[in-house]
Amino acid sequence: MGEYIVELNHINKSFPGVRALDDASFNLKSGEVLALVGENGAGKSTLMKILSGAYMRDDGEMKILDQVIEDLTPKKAQKLGVAIIDQELNMCSHLSVAENIFLGHEKTHSGVLSNKEMNREAKAILDRLNIDIDPATIVGDLATSKQQMVEIAKALSINAKILIMDEPTSSLTSNEIDDLFIIIRKLKVEGCGIVYISHRLEELQHIADRVIIMRDGRCIVSMNFEDTNTSEIISNMVGHEIKEEFPRVTCKQGKKIFEVKNLNAGKMVRNINFDLYEGEIVGIAGLMGAGRTETTRAIFGADPKESGKIFVDGKKVIINGSIDAIRAGIVLVPEDRRRDGLCIRLTVQDNIALPNWDLLCNKIGVVDKKKEKAMTDKAVSNLRVKLTNAGTNVGTLSGGNQQKVVVAKWLARNSRVVIFDEPTRGIDVAAKVEIYNIMNKLKQQGIGVLFVSSEMPEVMGISDRILVMCDGKITGELATEEATQDQILQCATKFDSKFEQAVNI
Repeated sequence: MGEYIVELNHINKSFPGVRALDDASFNLKSGEVLALVGENGAGKSTLMKILSGAYMRDDGEMKILDQVIEDLTPKKAQKLGVAIIDQELNMCSHLSVAENIFLGHEKTHSGVLSNKEMNREAKAILDRLNIDIDPATIVGDLATSKQQMVEIAKALSINAKILIMDEPTSSLTSNEIDDLFIIIRKLKVEGCGIVYISHRLEELQHIADRVIIMRDGRCIVSMNFEDTNTSEIISNMVGHEIKEEFPRVTCKQGKKIFEVKNLNAGKMVRNINFDLYEGEIVGIAGLMGAGRTETTRAIFGADPKESGKIFVDGKKVIINGSIDAIRAGIVLVPEDRRRDGLCIRLTVQDNIALPNWDLLCNKIGVVDKKKEKAMTDKAVSNLRVKLTNAGTNVGTLSGGNQQKVVVAKWLARNSRVVIFDEPTRGIDVAAKVEIYNIMNKLKQQGIGVLFVSSEMPEVMGISDRILVMCDGKITGELATEEATQDQILQCATKFDSKFEQAVNI
């Protein structure tokens, strides 16, 4: 590791009603991977947006590559070699890989775009990173993991010396994460300073040299990663020890409240059969691409099904769309909360009220504002959503609080079955525990809870029963008390029948 290339001292930043950064100080060396961790709302993203020029600091000192910086814009930051890869990828899906890589600093000759030169240089950058992607490919046709690699290539196209990565592995498989870590180590050797933000603390041991922990807008601890451990990091993040990572409550199993029979929807939902009882949480495990999300969407009516029957409290319900599912008491907390679960430009109150207008409108279709406010206040209070007031724009909330708002809008209508798809993705440890407690509370109230997770310890820690999917089918059902990671993985890789069919043709 070399000299300090970033020095931020006594940085303050406030938004209306919120002090986001409070005398925060931060530094980064060349050739180091710095893990920046903290709860949602701790100030990590705000601090990095100041470093990348997206936000202006209220006061404090900033030095980048030995230059004292007064006013920093995204363009100036880019010229200094600062690049940021956000959790929400910032790509133009209709443009090619090469056009995305050079967006904002295109190659031209006599005022005309030189696609040939951009393709050639993009290929050289991708080859340098051992990324096998054709520069002429349209970005929208790439998987999310490949788009992530294009973002890294885009950073290198401006000769980035400071690379900020915000939750870069949230949508990657284990093999893709390994590939990403190889690239990170390569950039580190080349002298790039990397700020790595992640709630997956187990990843840090593979790449981090140092860790800075933020809490309440301050950088409270900086230490070499080899001198600490996960428990110490978590305690510093939340300000106290978390005694139970996966809290579980025991309930007596009640009556069957939900049943799916012979559900088929496209190639990834094939002959799905399962049931759900009062007093239990059923987890769905499997590898990425197993058909878990597709199954939840077909149940909820977000995607059309080809065949199958669904029963709620013993009664068959016809679901041709999401409205039918909602009216039947089946609701979905989707995998991508910002895209599919929230209207991020609307307020918290608007988001909670939007799917509940049938309960809030009078006979002539006018929303009863008193009912709307009462519903919102109750939902916010019950789920302990942290906000100044219900008029707050939901897009400004932390990931954990956004997730609570998605849940709150459904619980406001006394739903019978709540389906969670990757409910803890991109949120911190303390917020995860709060989501688990919400699931436990629903379980105690006799509400059916079904949840999808790619985190095997999470599935085993919270579920009472585990369904395992592979290749669009349920390939295993395990009681949590008896389940092991090896058993789950065996079920998650059951492709035998598929191969047998191919052999018999």
